[in-house]
Amino acid sequence: MEYARLYLAIGTASSGASVILGAFAAHALKGRLDVAMLGTFQTAVLYQFFHSLALCLLALWLKQLGRPLTLGEPAVIAGIAFVVGICFFSGSLYGLALGAPRWLGPITPLGGLAFITGWAAFGWSAWRS
Repeated sequence: MEYARLYLAIGTASSGASVILGAFAAHALKGRLDVAMLGTFQTAVLYQFFHSLALCLLALWLKQLGRPLTLGEPAVIAGIAFVVGICFFSGSLYGLALGAPRWLGPITPLGGLAFITGWAAFGWSAWRS
């Protein structure tokens, strides 16, 4: 599988989605959500955007490596962790801000752990090369 192309496609699509969601929060949700929940939604947007850009940066890094990668390599694991982090961290915060059940809350730290794993794996990949 060509992970660079996959991560770039996911990263650019997710970056665009975060811009749309940020605009949605600023225009459609302002006045409908209390300040705390609007802040929660905006935190989700911010983390989604930064980690979407991280996916794009990772894709460029993978292209720079210039060799086929296997599933267990740190750079590939980093991309998977960033995607999982976006889904779990930002996704759970979006849900909570919009009134999803409170049981969704414990998923948020799992997304944060995935983000940390992604950055550690990305750094490990850079150090090893």
